[in-house]
Amino acid sequence: MYFQDKLIWLTGASSGIGFALAKELAKRGGRLIISGRNQEALQRLQQECADQVVMVLPFDITDQAATLVAAAQIQQRFGHLDIAIFNAGASQHTSGNTFEVEPYLNMMQVNYYSMVYGVAAALPLLRQSVCPQLVGMASIASYTGLPGGSPYTAAKAAVRNFLQAMAVELYPTIRVSIICPGFVATPLTAKNKFKMPLIMTPEKAAEIIADGVAKKRGEIHFPKRISLVLKCVASLPANLKTRLLARTIVKI
Repeated sequence: MYFQDKLIWLTGASSGIGFALAKELAKRGGRLIISGRNQEALQRLQQECADQVVMVLPFDITDQAATLVAAAQIQQRFGHLDIAIFNAGASQHTSGNTFEVEPYLNMMQVNYYSMVYGVAAALPLLRQSVCPQLVGMASIASYTGLPGGSPYTAAKAAVRNFLQAMAVELYPTIRVSIICPGFVATPLTAKNKFKMPLIMTPEKAAEIIADGVAKKRGEIHFPKRISLVLKCVASLPANLKTRLLARTIVKI
């Protein structure tokens, strides 16, 4: 099995996709270092995953100093990482009636800058592995700007472009995988007040992600019925795309 005995650092493990992914990776034999802000949830996850969780590192991903401290603790105890999965993030939507700067700053800090902090901290550890892999959470919403979701889509687009650049710069020494999920039933999406097509369980999403990481896919996007449509929309001429999306009620 691909994950057997690999040392994996997973952020955002205290809820949602991260919680389900931790259990999936543990089931496949991974040795997990789990991070998140909710220490109680991390301890519960540690209990559920028995011997596969080898370290619990609660910290705030938006704090660069805390991220470096966490990486230093991994260095001190293990000396390397085989896989780093930066999954933690948040979503925030806006109304077309008003424009506020704050949501954009928040989304960039939580989704993009935290990814940069994590990659900077993890790269020295990954370089000590014989088969390193860097994995980051983007979204299918990163393919194009979407009505009502511009703070989130902009930040996720930054994440995807950043990881695409890293994939080239680190190739072939460190393989990079970008996760682009659609709607997944998590506390993050529970607050959405709009229809979420083809929403799936965190457990199903975790299976798809784990399979994609094991195959070292450059991009893991799902569900295909939505992700492929958005890829096509993103490739349309700008004016046509704008008119099409302006008539669309669905927000992602």
